Formats: sequence, C-alpha cells, structure tokens
Amino acid sequence: MGSHRTFSATGPNWSNEPMSCVTDIWSSTERKAYETAAILAKPLGLVAKSESGLGENDRNATGLLPPSIFESAADNFFKAPNSSFRGWETAPAAQLRVVRAVLSIVENHDGRDLAIVTHGAVGTLLWCHLAGKEIDRRFDQSGQGHFWRADIKTLQPEFGWRPIA
Repeated sequence: MGSHRTFSATGPNWSNEPMSCVTDIWSSTERKAYETAAILAKPLGLVAKSESGLGENDRNATGLLPPSIFESAADNFFKAPNSSFRGWETAPAAQLRVVRAVLSIVENHDGRDLAIVTHGAVGTLLWCHLAGKEIDRRFDQSGQGHFWRADIKTLQPEFGWRPIA
C-alpha cells in the first residue's frame, strides 16, 4: 500500500475509524508491510511488531518478475494451489505458515482489537482458511491497500476486502 494512501487512512477522523480500538499491530518482516504497520501504529501510540511467518509467499526462486509475468504467475498460484511456479512456495504451504503465525499471535494477545499487516496473497490465503473457502483468487483484493476484518474471538471474517482509504 502506498505511503500516501496509508497517511490518508490515518487522517483527522482516525479516532472514529475501526483502527481506533486496536491495541496491537503486527506485520511481516518485509519492509513494505512493516513500514505500513508503523504508519498505522503511530497515531495510536503503538509500536508495530513483526513476525516472519506473516511474510508473502516465498518467490525467491524467481526473483523479481516483470509485471505481466508476475500477474500470470500469481493467477497460477491461486488456480493451481498445489503446484509450485518455478520453485515458489505453494499456496497451501504459505497458507499453513500464515495461519500458524496468526494463531500464535492471537493466543498470546489480550483479546482486544488487533491489526495484522501483510501482503495481499497471504492475507487472501488467511481469509480463505478462516472463512472455510477454497484457495481461489476471486477472494483476493482488487488492488493494493485493502483490509478485511475478523472477529477476534472466533476469527470468522466479518467481510471481505475493502479499501483502507
């Protein structure tokens, strides 16, 4: 999510937004996710925490791909979740990893509102697991800078992806 959009989300009406009750913010260790979490944490007087298990699906085998090839590979990631695109982590492996990380965070949390900042693919994999849906890109966000919310006690998603700002 771009920093401009993140700063927009933390504007003057911040205290009236869903984030106003958040008592803990976690992100992956990836720079973009952590920087976003830090921006969201600052107006709340919080310090973002990081957890490597929240990281995006491992794509180190290919390195950075041109956008057209990446989008095709991402489509494949969701269409054929048990297959690895050129050595990428499979969708079920990434899903298991992120679910375990979130369950660990929630188990050690005080039960109040919590925000978790990740990249979209693992956020979608987590949503699919918690909603009891198959891994499918139709549940993915429509672009960058979206969020969804789950009940902290049951972890059932309350809605799908919505724009943050």
